[in-house]
Amino acid sequence: MSADVDAAPEDVEKITDPEAAPSLPAATLARGAAPVVAEPDPAGHDTTREIWALSWPVMLAQVLANAVSLIDIAMLGRLGSEAVAAAGYAAQFFFLAQSALFAVGFACVALMARAIGTGDPVSARRALAASLGVSVAIAAAVIAAVLAAPGALLRLLGANEALVAATVPYLSLVMASSIPLAISMTLESGLRACKNMRTPMQIAVVVAAVKTALNGVLIFGVLGFPALGLVGAGIATVLSQVVGLALFAGVAVRAPADSPIALRLRDFAAARPRIREVVRIALPGVAERLVMNLGILAYFRVLAGYGPVTIAAYTVGIRILSFSWIPGTGLAIATATLVGQALGAGNPGAATRVGWRATRLALMVAVPLGGVCAWVREPLARMFTNDPSLIAELTPFLLCLAVAQPFLQAHFTLGGAHRGAGDTWTPLLAASVGNWVLRVPLAVLFAYHLDADVIWVWYALVFDHLARTAWLTWSFRRGAWRHTLPVPPTR
Repeated sequence: MSADVDAAPEDVEKITDPEAAPSLPAATLARGAAPVVAEPDPAGHDTTREIWALSWPVMLAQVLANAVSLIDIAMLGRLGSEAVAAAGYAAQFFFLAQSALFAVGFACVALMARAIGTGDPVSARRALAASLGVSVAIAAAVIAAVLAAPGALLRLLGANEALVAATVPYLSLVMASSIPLAISMTLESGLRACKNMRTPMQIAVVVAAVKTALNGVLIFGVLGFPALGLVGAGIATVLSQVVGLALFAGVAVRAPADSPIALRLRDFAAARPRIREVVRIALPGVAERLVMNLGILAYFRVLAGYGPVTIAAYTVGIRILSFSWIPGTGLAIATATLVGQALGAGNPGAATRVGWRATRLALMVAVPLGGVCAWVREPLARMFTNDPSLIAELTPFLLCLAVAQPFLQAHFTLGGAHRGAGDTWTPLLAASVGNWVLRVPLAVLFAYHLDADVIWVWYALVFDHLARTAWLTWSFRRGAWRHTLPVPPTR
């Protein structure tokens, strides 16, 4: 498993684009710390270009992460269906930890981008140091909660005893990787707050290569290593995350002293007052991820009642879905950075225009993406399996995902705009309504009360994404998000 996972100046950008020199990450970071000082041009071309410039490296990094996830499944598939099902169960808990870390990452981006917008790299560094402390604490808490009784949790999700025995060792290793992942994701958020999206992309390439190579060595036993099977995949996950951590830490250590990510011990000592700010912004985000992941677990439990073929279809389909998240995720991270820096520079009009323009770009991507997914859903399913029963189960799920694309891309992007402003309550409310007023109750209604075909349970997802899009659109138009955080004082 790997991090999905799962954030600006315009005149300054034209002169020294921090994306233009990926081979010099330290210099790139120093240039990326300049505040936003200009309005977007009236036609919006500069803003649109900048959104895409900040989005595509994030999208490519996510493609790599998701490709590694699919390679995991393909390799484990050679061990049998039990290994694939075990990976599917373990993924539910890993995503819970990862989702909480995403929430801290967005809090980090909101605080750092706002400080960078005001020209205060010292405040940005302290926000980063505080975010690191919070993310490690959250990762440790989630690990402790899951590993206190992993067997009981797996049984709660419907796993039989054989699956529990196969899953627990792998789950323990995957959850242990959350600690280095917590540090890496926070440093990655710091880089993105500085508009440096290419360095995380480059590190993602290395981590993906290490993970894939270690999978082959440890799962199947090559180069003289024993064949460890599912446990080998878990060890590969831990080691690849440690490599990612070392690379991110190296970037921070080598950064110039005045860079927003040039952390030193004194920054951690001075960061204590900022911890409360990070927690205040992150807690609703953590609650949102908890609401969503508990909703997914409840949804997963409903699907388990339809049998192992349905669970297998969901395990494969959700990995295909993770590719469709990529445009929305990239646009959300770019929007969060641009909105945060614009508000820090005292330019709420520019922040609003960024949000609407990014949403239009998201819809422009969503419509053809959904159309292609609907058109090639059966060939796409055949890429992952030749089991006729699994193909028959998977193709309607892929059609459901195609229908959901416009809503999914839009609420990802609008959620990023809110989080970049420090408003994490609104996405929490939207997720609560989507999951617990619509998705889970509808799934329970269709499965347990109407005894409906599983396709009706699939389509409960569409109503979830539709509700979140409607809620976030209304909130963004209303504009209260612009006043969530005060502009931090300069030194």
